[in-house]
Amino acid sequence: MTKGDTTDELDPLERLLAERACERLILELVRRLDLGDPGTVSELFTPDGVWQWPYDDRRIEGRDALRAYFGGRPADRLSRRMCTNILVTVESPDTASATTYFATYRVDGHPGDGIVPPPPPANIGHYEDTFRRLDGRWLMARRTLVLPFGGPTQHLGGPGRTR
Repeated sequence: MTKGDTTDELDPLERLLAERACERLILELVRRLDLGDPGTVSELFTPDGVWQWPYDDRRIEGRDALRAYFGGRPADRLSRRMCTNILVTVESPDTASATTYFATYRVDGHPGDGIVPPPPPANIGHYEDTFRRLDGRWLMARRTLVLPFGGPTQHLGGPGRTR
């Protein structure tokens, strides 16, 4: 493909592989936040990658800053993000975008074992992502959090305690 080609000219298999690679990035990011090492989320971004939440002017840019931000989450946080309606749009052979709806269930003060009665979701919204392919690998270039429904994180340390 040469510069200026439209996505209509993309081979259907190329488009499908790009869509799947971007969808997998979305799911891997969530897995790392909830079940893995949150600091490694930075590896899924381009070197100049950005995570932002315009509502409170929060903007984290670059892998080192992303590693510190995501790696700094409380060690006693238990969370699960439910993602759905993932729609990836391949814009060129090396760029794509996506919208993903999510609900986040989250508590702090979790001792590390045992079952917690499910709280209502702490957040419900969607992500707006852009992707770039660098050296043959798809990476997240920008994630924007759009959060129309949100509240404090419940803390298990006592009745009614939240953060």
